[in-house]
Amino acid sequence: MIVLPNNKFFVIFFAPFILGAMTVLGFAPYNLTIINFFSFSILLFLILEVKKRTQSKYRKKKYNRYFFYLGCAFGFGFFLLGNYWISISLTHDEMFKGLIPFALILIPLFLSLFFGLAILFVGAFAEKNIYFIFFFFLVFSIFEFLRGNLLTGFPWNLISYTWSWSLEVLQILSLIGAYSLSLISITLFCIPFLFFQKKIIKKNVFFALIFLIIFVGNYLYGMFKLNNNNYKFDKTISVKVISPNFSLKDYTTKSEEFQIERLIKISDPKKDKKTLFIWPEGIFYQSYLQDIKKYQDLFKDKFSENHLIILGINNFTNPNNIDNRKYFNSLIVLNHNLDILSLYNKINLVPFGEFLPFEKTLSKFGLKKITPGYSSFSSGDLRTTINLGNKFNEKLILPLICYEIIYSGKIKKKNQLPDLVVNISEDAWFGRSIGPHQHFSKAIYRSIEEGVFIARSANKGISAFINPNGRVLKSLNPEESGNIELNFPNFNQPTLFSNYGNKIFFLIVLLYIFLTLIFKKLKI
Repeated sequence: MIVLPNNKFFVIFFAPFILGAMTVLGFAPYNLTIINFFSFSILLFLILEVKKRTQSKYRKKKYNRYFFYLGCAFGFGFFLLGNYWISISLTHDEMFKGLIPFALILIPLFLSLFFGLAILFVGAFAEKNIYFIFFFFLVFSIFEFLRGNLLTGFPWNLISYTWSWSLEVLQILSLIGAYSLSLISITLFCIPFLFFQKKIIKKNVFFALIFLIIFVGNYLYGMFKLNNNNYKFDKTISVKVISPNFSLKDYTTKSEEFQIERLIKISDPKKDKKTLFIWPEGIFYQSYLQDIKKYQDLFKDKFSENHLIILGINNFTNPNNIDNRKYFNSLIVLNHNLDILSLYNKINLVPFGEFLPFEKTLSKFGLKKITPGYSSFSSGDLRTTINLGNKFNEKLILPLICYEIIYSGKIKKKNQLPDLVVNISEDAWFGRSIGPHQHFSKAIYRSIEEGVFIARSANKGISAFINPNGRVLKSLNPEESGNIELNFPNFNQPTLFSNYGNKIFFLIVLLYIFLTLIFKKLKI
């Protein structure tokens, strides 16, 4: 048994805050998954302790608020340590340095409300029995889903991301997705709690054995799946991912022409070799799409008709009407003459980074989005596959810009079967923090969920080729410049999850509820 100090602040605020902060060590780049077995089991113990003390030592009236405080304290520690890197993006502009406390304190406080409400619901049913922990991990995982989907959604560091180091465990994503794996993971992490009791009963042992068998079975399935794949490649077409390793200071101190020449040099194009070049987001810092033709001479001398170039650039509509103009963060496909063959406007925008909520009001105080340009970006309408044309054997790519990769079950439609998912990103905003590592882990999860190859080009982030099993085939580290090359994949087989998405999560929730009722009926 755990003995806690007879101190309300320690039990309700300090201890859960430390537990939440510790839980961050389970994610990339630390990958200390074992931490979760302690943090979640002790969190359950704290909930019961609050229940006991509110009925005896604390005020009885409105004691439920203590559960809310406990959940918020856990969430605050979790999001403060897990998302501190957001504040680094504010250090690059003097205008935003005053908002660093907002990013460090208020954003984690807001996100912690999801954990606070989850524990508030759980606290009402807190009892020293197995049905209580069933209720806990059901409610906790449902609030994880809500966090990832309400408003713009922020599904960063779902509990399932603690397995990013184990491809064997992750193969189940192709069947059930990240939210369902979170539910199963939290179940597993709560097992030690069953043995905190003074008297270990057979019911608890039986429950623990069932889920340990499920976990072992999942691991064996993952081993089988990893050893049985038959991926094919088109040897006539090459894909090159470019990582220039530009700093944000480079964009303001060096000319755009200098940056482009450096990118071309790193790309090392061979005129006779059919190649798709993937450049990162944000490299055209000073220009809009409408200005890109001015660099035509730089490209046509180095590239040929055998080449296509993908890159990120800002774009706007209504060039002759500033009042009705809309701005977009865009991905474009270009030929060697800089003709625009395809255009995709980013759909999932970053709050404050790419658009300012309540812009009409907040702009009066001089606030703007963090990325260059005063006006907020508008959201694109539709994400469709891009056909690279006959010369590239009608290959289909699916575009994702930056943090769009974090949305489980939302990156493509059921009927979209791309040969390659292209993810471009600008991770220089977050310096040498844990942010770029966490960002990259999301790409591994999406590759397994959707059963797709992913080519990721991230300036100051991790650039890589990832296969549908989540295996990193080639990569460049955040501080590394250069290129990596792979033959174009011939693979577009949908997974169970890609067909049904997060409907599977709700099915598993219902299954958990059914199991709970069965256990209760059989008095297991």
